[in-house]
Amino acid sequence: MSNFDAIVIGGGINGLVAATVLARRGKSVCLFEQNDTLGGMAGLSDGPGTPALAHLVYNISPKVALEIGSDIDAWPFSAPALPTVALAESGRHVIVRDGRATFADGTPHPDADAFQALNERIARYGDILRAIAEAPPPGMPKHAGYGAALRAVRRLGRMGMGLRAMGKAETRRFMQVLLSNVYDFALDDLDEGPLAGLLAADAVRGAAAGPRSPGTVFNLIYRMGHGGHVRVPEGGVGAVLTHFATAARDAGCRMQTARAVARILTTDDCVTGVEIADGEIAHAPLVLASPGAGTTLSLTGTDHFDIETARRVRKIRARGTAAKINFELSRPFAPENALGPPGPARYVVAPSAAYVERAFNPSKYGAMSENPVIEAVPQSVSGGRDWLSCIVQYAPSDLAQGWTDAARARLLRHTTDTLTAVVPGFSEQVTGSQITTPDQIEARTGAPGGHWHQAEMSLDQVLSVRPANMIGHYAFGPKGLFLCGASTHPGGDIMGLSGCNAALCALGDPA
Repeated sequence: MSNFDAIVIGGGINGLVAATVLARRGKSVCLFEQNDTLGGMAGLSDGPGTPALAHLVYNISPKVALEIGSDIDAWPFSAPALPTVALAESGRHVIVRDGRATFADGTPHPDADAFQALNERIARYGDILRAIAEAPPPGMPKHAGYGAALRAVRRLGRMGMGLRAMGKAETRRFMQVLLSNVYDFALDDLDEGPLAGLLAADAVRGAAAGPRSPGTVFNLIYRMGHGGHVRVPEGGVGAVLTHFATAARDAGCRMQTARAVARILTTDDCVTGVEIADGEIAHAPLVLASPGAGTTLSLTGTDHFDIETARRVRKIRARGTAAKINFELSRPFAPENALGPPGPARYVVAPSAAYVERAFNPSKYGAMSENPVIEAVPQSVSGGRDWLSCIVQYAPSDLAQGWTDAARARLLRHTTDTLTAVVPGFSEQVTGSQITTPDQIEARTGAPGGHWHQAEMSLDQVLSVRPANMIGHYAFGPKGLFLCGASTHPGGDIMGLSGCNAALCALGDPA
């Protein structure tokens, strides 16, 4: 038996951040991870240097960097932003750098000014939402003391001041578009084409929604509120996770891999520790769980939760729609007529907003898209091999006939054909592939529905109602138990804010 001040379940990005924050505040912390390696979903790999899931890093909050003792101006937070190439079947690919769009041959894009203005508007709106994302969700949780309540009021006040600073006209526009769909939002200012398709794809990535779905503008703004830039630091996502793991170790955290938690222990409705699958007991008055609410409820036992809470947990929607395919190539990925950006780039196949909507339609009925939306990033790994890492949408977790080997082969063929349509000759470059579908993501990580964020980022599952109403402030059931994973506010991407906020709340100091 071991005794700690706090135990963290799960060694993903949020678990690592939560453990580090607790340790840096003087707590003795032990982290248990069921897999052999740290990093959670983002740390999965199908081979040397080939990411099984995550392949890009969005802006990590300065708050997280501060709380884990890192310099926001240092690596990996300062890695240069990647340009994005919107691939088109016509061969007139569009390059976006820092919100400015040109054709790949350097000629001006007719929508360049409108696209830049729209990006700047989204960034301004994102600044308003970022203050909410970087703190516990709005509202007054039952466990909040006077100091926490006062800070919550101040945060809402800062948001109000931000809205006031935009002026009446812009504030009115912000309120009009916040809950609308990205299809209309994009086409109000842009002609239909790759730029509109790019905005649509970024707004729905990983979601069980299409561009015409209400609230997708909120998703786009929310992502921009976390920075909006995409990065691949030297060494890839794995190197970023190593950075976070090192910060946890330097803070004094004890981390044990290949140690699955079998039960969360309680006495008199208070958490007392955890039992590991091999029977070992670890005691602590605080337990922070990064798996989803459903998994945490099961580990604790439903008798520690009221009927309504258990019902709401069962109703949390987590329908994964994204698969991951890694292509091994005979030569570096370099689409013809898209040679503008030197070095690495993010390539997106979403030729129009209507294309993204059509790709979404089959998933409503449990079918995969024959012309999926694709985000691709070239990867070079040891041995001189070249890979193309692809996130493929829409591939629903609840595929009507199930994810058989034949279904995976069909998805691989659709993805190859789609890339070949915009990059002629691509299929001839492919020498091998690795595929991970939502059912495999769930099996390997425990994420319900294979959803990267453990719960959909829909309007009824964000902010103070994430992952569900009345359980949106991290504290969960017995005293001392907290949720700290991506199913909590503010959600997914490789940010660590959920873990950071949860740890501060567990300490009674929600900054």
